[in-house]
Amino acid sequence: MSAGAPSAAARRPLLLLALDGPGWEGDRRLAERLLASPAGAALDGFKLGPALFTAAGPEAARWLAARRALFLDLKLHDIPAVVAEAVRAAAALGARWLTLHAAGGRRMLEAACRARDAAGGRPELLAVTVLTSLEEADLAALGYAGGVEATALRLAALALEAGVDGLVASAHEVPALRRRFGPGPRLAVPGLRAAADRPAGDDQRRVATPAGAAAAGADLLVLGRAVRAAADPVAALAELAAGLESGGAPAGEEGRP
Repeated sequence: MSAGAPSAAARRPLLLLALDGPGWEGDRRLAERLLASPAGAALDGFKLGPALFTAAGPEAARWLAARRALFLDLKLHDIPAVVAEAVRAAAALGARWLTLHAAGGRRMLEAACRARDAAGGRPELLAVTVLTSLEEADLAALGYAGGVEATALRLAALALEAGVDGLVASAHEVPALRRRFGPGPRLAVPGLRAAADRPAGDDQRRVATPAGAAAAGADLLVLGRAVRAAADPVAALAELAAGLESGGAPAGEEGRP
């Protein structure tokens, strides 16, 4: 882990909005609308996913990084040299966080960490453990034994030993990750919904509310369809942020990351 990362006990959960397309103009207008509203004060950053990055790339990344912290969610998984180059490129774009797959293996993870260190410790590297779309049957078909939690813990241990700054997991695995690895690693949680029940047709299987994820020990809360697909995204963001505050999430780290 890079030096200077605050402990979970000393930082409040940060709210990030996922922008995943299908078009940059629509996402940019949504971001502008939210930032111009009172609810925008609760928004700590934007997550730029693969679909939108493929469509708009550096233009979108630089625009977002100039306004809030940029979570570049590319889930890198390639040979070590290619991933290291991608880390250097992400640093040049101003990314605060960058995702890569823990399943890429130790050499890939270590190469990414060396590139991060050479760039001054940014972006922080967050290793994806088990995608929120996967269930135990999916993991078994892929050859992973022991179920979701055991797989997440194994991949997390590999990634943290290689030197990454944090992990990406569903809220369901966060308690086990905190018990095993303590307060140090950043834990980013996607798959957050306004209600804990998964809507029909939702491709994410292991979902939770923002307040539930924060109470479990997460500190990067990624909001997606709960805001983007709402009839009134501004009201939806305000309601989710208020629910997080009333849920007693730990206070701490002041200012934006």
